[in-house]
Amino acid sequence: MFDQLVKTTRSNREGHVTARAENMRIDGQRLWDSLMEMAQIGPGIAGGNNRQTLTDEDGEARHLFQRWCIDAGGSMGVDEMGTMFARFEGTDSDALPVYVGSHLDTQPTGGKYDGVLGVLAGLEVVRSIQDLGIKTRRPIVVTNWTNEEGTRFAPAMLGSGVFAGVLDRDWAYDRVDAAGTRLGDELERIGWKGEEPVGSRKMHAFLELHIEQGPILEAEGKDIGVVTHGQGLRWIECTVTGKGQHTGSTPMYLRRNAGRGLARVTELVHEIAMTRQPDAVGAIGHIDVYPNSRNIIPEKVVFTVDFRSHKLDVLLSMVEEFNARAPGICADIGVKFSGHVVGQFDPPAFDETLLGRIRDAADRLGYSHMDIVSGAGHDACWLNRLYPTAMIMCPCVDGLSHNEAEEISPYWAEAGANVLLHAVLETAEVVRA
Repeated sequence: MFDQLVKTTRSNREGHVTARAENMRIDGQRLWDSLMEMAQIGPGIAGGNNRQTLTDEDGEARHLFQRWCIDAGGSMGVDEMGTMFARFEGTDSDALPVYVGSHLDTQPTGGKYDGVLGVLAGLEVVRSIQDLGIKTRRPIVVTNWTNEEGTRFAPAMLGSGVFAGVLDRDWAYDRVDAAGTRLGDELERIGWKGEEPVGSRKMHAFLELHIEQGPILEAEGKDIGVVTHGQGLRWIECTVTGKGQHTGSTPMYLRRNAGRGLARVTELVHEIAMTRQPDAVGAIGHIDVYPNSRNIIPEKVVFTVDFRSHKLDVLLSMVEEFNARAPGICADIGVKFSGHVVGQFDPPAFDETLLGRIRDAADRLGYSHMDIVSGAGHDACWLNRLYPTAMIMCPCVDGLSHNEAEEISPYWAEAGANVLLHAVLETAEVVRA
């Protein structure tokens, strides 16, 4: 039916406007206005957002999203992890739904579009389908996954990870933030702990629109990224232990400087990733130094190594080499090293049928596009273990993300949502009026 729709005309629900399918587009201004209104909740200090998961600001954003979905005719379901599912019926209520969405939580110094674009573009797709008077056989469900960012409660993608069965719900409830607050307690406090068992829903497919969070699409002048793979990831939490001593009175040759161990391990991580170009990246992000005093040699440093690759053999080889070499380079300078994996997922390959629909939609709409590998983890990476899944990306300025200066253009947002619209319509199966 969708192929027929491409070649024919149809009226909107008022019956006085006709449009060829290749001209069917979302309301770009309405999408942009929704993004800007959501950005008013949890504003940052430099133009972005601080709407960390399960904070009061997250709760406020959830209420706004729920109101918009109800106003659009949807029904809201919430699972035990707080993930929100706004269902919009198709003509066959027994058909497996097509799910779209992403997340509303942000980094402490996050931007206005990371995750949020995918949720609100999903809602805009449904609104536009209604405006166009189109019916689909399958229901469409717009989703807001809990704790995608993982910045307050590690690891990232907790809601989708529990949904996919790779993480345990009670284990997730016991994750604590820097203040020692449990995730499960915060979920109850803000009133978004649902009764629906996590993972009880079944999907026909899942589609996620997201900003690239990297510079490739903008540098290549492409409107759309067709995400063929996600990167696999290993987070290794490391501890280097030395001896806290006075910085002025301790001879250099007697020092056991944990900070020096961190420096050596940092270079090791860089070397390991550089020897596997262009298929790998690696860095050290989060760092805690103890006692963190100006005149005390660091006695302990705790930090996280982040290795990523879209090739599983490359990812595993990086971890293997790191584990083999890090203890030795620390022992050489008199400090001790230990490390263990605190976050991981293998590289997903997204569904070829859905990828074909995304490419076809971009061609039909006149958007330039290229295949791309996602450098960041996303909820779609976990969902891909269970159901046909695909991702669409749009550019972001200078590739900057997880930063309050994160920016996209209204054109990029609209282009990504238009491609999402067409991919959703084909997957949800348009019904002849």
